[in-house]
Amino acid sequence: MREVFLFGRTRFNRLKGRYLPNEGALEQSSAGVGSSSNSLERRDLGGGDPGFWRRKLASWHRIRCDKAVTVKVDAILKVENLRVEYKTREAGSGRKIALHGLNLSIFSGEVFGFLGPNGAGKTTTMNVLLGFVPPTSGDAFIFGTSVRNPIARQRIGYLPELTYYYKFLSAEETLRFYAKIFRIPRTEVESRIDAVLKLVELDHARKRPIKTYSKGMQQRVGLAQALINNPDLLILDEPTSGLDPIGRMKVREIIQRLKQEGKTVFFSSHELGEVETVCDRVAIMSSGELKAEGRVADLVNQHKCNLEQVFLNIVDYKAAA
Repeated sequence: MREVFLFGRTRFNRLKGRYLPNEGALEQSSAGVGSSSNSLERRDLGGGDPGFWRRKLASWHRIRCDKAVTVKVDAILKVENLRVEYKTREAGSGRKIALHGLNLSIFSGEVFGFLGPNGAGKTTTMNVLLGFVPPTSGDAFIFGTSVRNPIARQRIGYLPELTYYYKFLSAEETLRFYAKIFRIPRTEVESRIDAVLKLVELDHARKRPIKTYSKGMQQRVGLAQALINNPDLLILDEPTSGLDPIGRMKVREIIQRLKQEGKTVFFSSHELGEVETVCDRVAIMSSGELKAEGRVADLVNQHKCNLEQVFLNIVDYKAAA
């Protein structure tokens, strides 16, 4: 849970002439000053009379809060003291600890970058969230439901680092296949396919076999299948891996569009320049431990260097002499 401080204009719900407090936390007083409220409140100001609403709207929209109001916001993805151990194949080496008590919170509408060198624990964390690997101890929650419960993954979309498709199918046929897996109603399937293909800019090639696609186009098919169920949370494992600069730019633009639509994106990447461009916050992992977490701008200002150098400093990288 985090605190959000609200300033500025109050919001109004035009339906039925009702006043809707800003973010559910402001209530107009007789003096026109915002005060805190513990729950979402609505007051019928005009008995549903639209004329009353129109007469008052001009004055109401100018009302501003002169105080900061604290609102509690729950994380939609929360990791608590997560630990993962597994047996190694090397004789006498015992068990390897992949994650050491990881704690992480991601909030609605964020683009969150998950960074770290190879072997840092990024993919292991994602595998726990997706139910592929059971945690040794601790837990993780998606929309308040433990990932140990399969229903927790009902509202997510996932793109693995390496995508595998039936190459003889077209993008359109592939998405129709995934729509059946998600049991999307038949009346919605075609409109959903149209929407995601336009979003990932593959509408022009929708009927071509995937085997004729470039790697960048195949990666965008992966993004399309991750979006076919209209998820609220997207988990992307190195979505730009192996792409050329134009391919990376297109994936970056898609992530920015998803953010504008209110989606939450949690993704790992080694491309620190693009992370610095699109992410709101980042976490930096090393040897299974969380080394740093925060807003990109704050980390850059704190260390007085760009994100790449911040990353190298935190993971204690030493250049060869």
